[in-house]
Amino acid sequence: MVIILEKAIRKWFPLFLLPTLIAFVLSFVVPFIMGLVLSFCKFHLVTDAEWQGIEGYKYIFEDPRNSFVEAFKFTTTFAIVAVILINVIAFLLANMLTKRLRGTNIFRSVFFMPNLIGGIVLGYTWKLLINGILAKTVGEGVYLSSQTEYGFWGLIALMCWQMIGYMMVIYIAGIQNIPLELIEAARIDGASKFQILKNVTIPMIMSSITICLFLTISNCFKLFDQNLALTGGDPKRSTAMLALDITITGETNSTFLNGVAQAKAVLFFLIVGVITFIQLFATRRREVQN
Repeated sequence: MVIILEKAIRKWFPLFLLPTLIAFVLSFVVPFIMGLVLSFCKFHLVTDAEWQGIEGYKYIFEDPRNSFVEAFKFTTTFAIVAVILINVIAFLLANMLTKRLRGTNIFRSVFFMPNLIGGIVLGYTWKLLINGILAKTVGEGVYLSSQTEYGFWGLIALMCWQMIGYMMVIYIAGIQNIPLELIEAARIDGASKFQILKNVTIPMIMSSITICLFLTISNCFKLFDQNLALTGGDPKRSTAMLALDITITGETNSTFLNGVAQAKAVLFFLIVGVITFIQLFATRRREVQN
């Protein structure tokens, strides 16, 4: 009976896979190829594209405002700070909430809730809060969009508040899967709490660290709606991250700049892909070694 069932699965598996495969090709593969081709064109619409070669890519680095390079620098700085803060705080919270403390389930729910709120809503909510705080502490007329530093740390605060709870849940799952025998053996051998954390806990949750780093790095680099709602790129596009810079470039009626925006989008895809691949390769190696 089992053999007959396996043969039937092998026979009909392609048929059941076909609808998903068609949807994937139509919604991802075809638009991706079209976008790649359009990055070498100038256009208003897909139907009136005119080939212009690598002019769009050249303009990205010859742009007098240097907007893409500046956006990349800002995004990279933001991602480094946010990824470190999110993962360190999330791990510390997870480590604390896996102890035998009263009300841990309530705290887990409270910390996770911000992740359920949409990015645009979060952006406008934090914009009102931070602008109100700045107006009272710094002075009237001082807002997030008045200085790059305010916008930068506003985005850091928003991103941390939104993602720490999500990463915390993943770390909790990893910590709870550590065999208690390992920890007990370390304690019997006289290991301190720090030594247990360094030599037992962290190596045993490397799979969780891999997932959390991947999610935080990719989300930080792809951040758009929070950036749009919180600062809108102001002042003078100095707080515009890569995704927002691409959108601003493509919001003109210029056929040439539409092609430039598409070229930026291709470079954006390559940048995020390379960075996340390097991170996955580095952390997965640690998983194998441990």
